[in-house]
Amino acid sequence: MDKHQQGHKDTLLQPQHHDRDMETRHFAGAAHCPDCGANFHAGRWSWQALDAGTKAEEATCPACKRIAEKAAAGTVTLSGAFVQAHREEILNLIRHTEAMENKEHALERLIGIADEGDAVVVTTTGMHLANRIGHALDSAYDGSTRYTYSDDKTHLDVDWERD
Repeated sequence: MDKHQQGHKDTLLQPQHHDRDMETRHFAGAAHCPDCGANFHAGRWSWQALDAGTKAEEATCPACKRIAEKAAAGTVTLSGAFVQAHREEILNLIRHTEAMENKEHALERLIGIADEGDAVVVTTTGMHLANRIGHALDSAYDGSTRYTYSDDKTHLDVDWERD
């Protein structure tokens, strides 16, 4: 085995992971989402208004696509007797956390809140919002929180429980 082959044999190749949000086409200039009103400029989506006279393509943002397809990047599952006893208070905290995150990050939004048996399941368009909701619940109400990322790091499951 020559020196060249040995060097490549020691290299561990990482498989490329599939990130659906990175597949969005890049715009030559600005874009505007007709569904939510977010604007794409300088490589990112935000709520910042475009400069007057800026020509913007109409394009659906990745968050609106995820909402339409119900393709969550984050799932927060709440369980335990405490959740049922303080449901509205907890949901208000979740909505407030989403509002605070969404002010700065236009693509971080709630997809839905659903009851599944005794649990409440919250789905989000981004992992960061799911993470932030988990930390907000833990900070406000203690409980037990577990964070599980998918193998390709494109989905986060947060399980929060308090009896």
